[in-house]
Amino acid sequence: MPKRDDISSILIPGSGPIVIGQAAEFDYSGTQAVKALRREGYRVILVNSNPATIMTDPDLADVTYIEPLTPEVLEAIIAQERPDALLPTVGGQTALNLALALSENGALERHGVTLIGASIRSIRAAEDRRDFRDTMLAAGIPIPAGGPVHSLAEAEALAEMAGYPLLVRASFALGGSGASWVQDPAGLPEAVRAAIAESPIRQAWIEQSVAGWKEYELEVMRDGAGNFVVVCSIENLDPMGVHTGDSITIAPAQTLTDREYQVLRDLARQVMEAVGVATGGANVQFAVDPRSGQVVVIEMNPRVSRSSALASKATGFPIAKIAALVAAGYTLDEITNDITGVTRVAFEPSLDYVVVKIPRWAFEKFPGVDVELGPQMKSVGEVMALGRTFPEALNKAVQSLEIGVDALDGTGSGEGRKGKDGNEGNPEFVEGLRRPAAGRLFALYRAIRAGVAVDELASVTGVDPWFLGQLVEIAALEQELMRWSPELIAEATPDFARLLRAAKQMGFADAHVARLLVKTHPHPSPLPQGEGVGFGELPSATGGWAGSQTLPSPTGEWAGSQMLPSPTVEWAGGQMLPSPSGRGAGGEGEIRALRHQLAILPTFQRVDTCAAEFEAQTPYLYSAYEHADEARPTDRRKILILGSGPNRIGQGVEFDYCCCQAAFALSAMDFETIMLNCNPETVSTDYDTADRLYFEPLTLEHVLNVVERERPEGVIVQFGGQTPLNLAEGLAAAGVPILGTAPQSIWLAEDRERFAALLDKLDIPQPENAIVRSLDEARIAAERIGYPVLVRPSFVLGGRAMAIVGHESQLAGFVEQALLAAPGQPLLVDQFMEDAYEIDVDALCDGERVVIGAIMQHIEEAGVHSGDSACVLPPYKVSAYHLDFVRDYTRRLGLALEVRGLMNVQFAIKDDIVYVLEVNPRASRTVPFASKATGLPLARLAAQIMAGKTLAELGVLEEPAVDGFFVKEAVLPFKKMPGADAILGPEMRSTGEVMGHAARFGHAFAKAQLAAGMGLPLGGAALISVNDYDKGAALKIARDLYRMGFSLYATDGTAAYLARTGLPVEPVNKVKQGSPHVVDLIRDGRVGLVVNTPLGQQAREEGSTIRIAATQMDVPLLTTLSAAAAAVAAIRALRAKDFKYRSLQDHYRTAGQR
Repeated sequence: MPKRDDISSILIPGSGPIVIGQAAEFDYSGTQAVKALRREGYRVILVNSNPATIMTDPDLADVTYIEPLTPEVLEAIIAQERPDALLPTVGGQTALNLALALSENGALERHGVTLIGASIRSIRAAEDRRDFRDTMLAAGIPIPAGGPVHSLAEAEALAEMAGYPLLVRASFALGGSGASWVQDPAGLPEAVRAAIAESPIRQAWIEQSVAGWKEYELEVMRDGAGNFVVVCSIENLDPMGVHTGDSITIAPAQTLTDREYQVLRDLARQVMEAVGVATGGANVQFAVDPRSGQVVVIEMNPRVSRSSALASKATGFPIAKIAALVAAGYTLDEITNDITGVTRVAFEPSLDYVVVKIPRWAFEKFPGVDVELGPQMKSVGEVMALGRTFPEALNKAVQSLEIGVDALDGTGSGEGRKGKDGNEGNPEFVEGLRRPAAGRLFALYRAIRAGVAVDELASVTGVDPWFLGQLVEIAALEQELMRWSPELIAEATPDFARLLRAAKQMGFADAHVARLLVKTHPHPSPLPQGEGVGFGELPSATGGWAGSQTLPSPTGEWAGSQMLPSPTVEWAGGQMLPSPSGRGAGGEGEIRALRHQLAILPTFQRVDTCAAEFEAQTPYLYSAYEHADEARPTDRRKILILGSGPNRIGQGVEFDYCCCQAAFALSAMDFETIMLNCNPETVSTDYDTADRLYFEPLTLEHVLNVVERERPEGVIVQFGGQTPLNLAEGLAAAGVPILGTAPQSIWLAEDRERFAALLDKLDIPQPENAIVRSLDEARIAAERIGYPVLVRPSFVLGGRAMAIVGHESQLAGFVEQALLAAPGQPLLVDQFMEDAYEIDVDALCDGERVVIGAIMQHIEEAGVHSGDSACVLPPYKVSAYHLDFVRDYTRRLGLALEVRGLMNVQFAIKDDIVYVLEVNPRASRTVPFASKATGLPLARLAAQIMAGKTLAELGVLEEPAVDGFFVKEAVLPFKKMPGADAILGPEMRSTGEVMGHAARFGHAFAKAQLAAGMGLPLGGAALISVNDYDKGAALKIARDLYRMGFSLYATDGTAAYLARTGLPVEPVNKVKQGSPHVVDLIRDGRVGLVVNTPLGQQAREEGSTIRIAATQMDVPLLTTLSAAAAAVAAIRALRAKDFKYRSLQDHYRTAGQR
């Protein structure tokens, strides 16, 4: 079928800010869809609220709106742009909900807009739990018994019929929001309340529990002619009960028989047909009873999903792109497979490798939250690894996580998850594994090494015995390595070479091998003897292996089939054996050198979608220790760009944006671009972003492997956040050229002591500070500087372990945390700049000239991490006098640090003095926002500077002007972290961001709040509870709210102060004073806005109940007075209702930038 010619313009809504459950995978999906449709000649109108994305780059779509994703805003844009069609399937749950709303309010019909890629019927049938149940039952498809409820009374009646335990879920919600397991009637009321509150249609769904069953997913695709393909099967390591976004997943499914797979395949097709998905992709989730084999369908998503991105990267089949093309009328047999260049996408992908995804959590940012995993997703990112076997892919995925661990035993170069207390074989430890948690994989492995039987672990955890058996094989190989002493290696080098190759084929990191060799001992702990594992006996004490792969013993002969040439290297008496630490350039470097001498080197394999049946034309590569190598490097000039790894708080999609922009810029300069990253959610790991893609862990070992194979002119570490910067020293030591700012300058800026000396030399003011290395030194420094002080470690990301310390009694705990966050690094004790305004500057420098890219003012006062503070561009409360100092200091620092590329400088302004807080000679998280606001593509320009261009040659000579005000607002995950205190501080906790643009500040801030999901009230009641220091400033906010018609509530102290000024205010009890109290007021829905600014530990603890209640009830919460003042301006703007919506392209024309 030819493409549709009855439509010429298509509107695509994005998914909005990065939140738990809906993250960067939709930037990837949206970008794919926009590119595909534009190539087909369609005019594409993009609407998204997230400035950190590639999809909102003004060069991608024809028209780009960064506006709140609400039905009202979308209808206004539809009225302006007059699209023919709307594609809602690449913007996550947000886009589906918008399509439904626009259909229900008549907007689509009013403006003559056709829905493509999905129908209203299919969306309802999949997303409305009642409709889904009725649809499945009518089609004879098995599902768990359950039903919808809209009240507690309905829920209690249904629960009595169904019996406990139960699963309670919210309809039309993402990431399992509002979902929980209920074991007994006592837990039902809160579970139902949370689910109904989270559902856009105020409907909860209650169903019988299938916890403990095995969970599988199929990613499927269908076209308008009825052609159907399974793109990928995915198996969850964790059983049902853990949200799939929080589970380790494996592709293709490993424990299904072919017959079982065909059953799931047939069911998936029936589900698609029953729901009415005529074209596009879908994700179907199944639960399988491991005892009886009974299969039930859990749910389906009639859109591109988180798993779609994983499946696309796992197979090389670009699901979002193909979904867009079939929505435009093409059939699967008409679309060419980009990877092979000769086959059609109607051929189902076939994998001759294994893919493992492991989630990344951020519980360390939220002390006190429940770390148990359940039906509501809690992870903030994920990694993916490819290997020839499951053990290899699993080990590589662990190395990709960047949690200080590079092995399943929980050891590594950082904090890690060591937890070795010697009780792994105790019944209490094993029973504790029943509770799924973020570190359960490492605990499982420790139990296996302690000799706990596979069948027992399978029974306790629900993890399939096959996977546990694979862990046993890894443990056996570890123990074999630990039998080798320096003397035995010297005597039997060829045998050791074969053992080392076997370890590398299982994915062992060089650093891990080094640690194992220094642990050599004659009597390793017992291992389980493989009950239910199905791979034969384990190694004997002398190293004999009775399975299919024979490992060498220290004195034995190689009996396997893999023969290597006998190495001629002579082992020099153990001199290359790792140092006891086994870290850094010590043990890891020595094992690397030994591998080279023994010719144990990685090869690179191509992802080809067809298990080598056809040759892959696209260089999408992963490493393995095999004989054949498919890398085929070219002799072109090439540059390697290091990505940012898994998304996490402090390092998110903003850095992926910068990496992609660099790739685009360098390709335009005719460099061959090479991307190395391990995040399946991102645009950077799309096979057509860079010329060559290596899907590998961002570790020194793997980066050097790629460098040795590709021989690039240089490596760029400036765009991927802290991750590549942490590798710069090792790369430089290995002789790898670092492009852009020299590593020495990067380390100088990161080293708090040396940077303070530089500021003194340049005569640039800085807060009084001291470098300390112990608690005693910290006490002396804090006493000299005066409390409050800011305590922070060096070389960390997102304000990790940074804290404001108000009194000596708090110092010890915070210093201990900071020392743990950056072992071996000094701490900085700073004067805390109370009541200061903070400024962020992004600038470009070519070594001779500095050009300011953007100056942004934080809306929250000093003390709130820059990533959590709203900011405005241009500054709206900073004088030209102070801005001149900001510009001067930025230029002087850029030249002094000899920056080549991007730099970010943070300032504080207090008592008419401009202080420098820190400099980052790299891309910052504000670069995408600044680029979208100003029209100056900062990351692209920086990449060109690194490749040799000057600012003069690029025509960039002055700071860009902007049209109106741009506000960036942080999006916080407190609702997904029950029990977390929603207060802002020096440690970053936000997961994403949005942008608002308007001619006036209040309107821009209002748009940003709307985009962030904070529905500011236009009237009603406000609750004010502030510390004594803030009462004077709170008076103006209270007056403004009263004049706009708000009634006021306040806790005792605040109420008394406001009443003395004549304001009518109703006092309300604090929680400790008894009911009715302030939390009752919030829970009863009697207030629509909360202002709470605690000061001191006791006030924070007392106020936490207010903040937690406001978060749970979706009541807008403001914890700084500067944010409250901005919110008042936003409420005025919302009441005025004179919002305008302009595309970025129109804005640039007005500002004269493009």
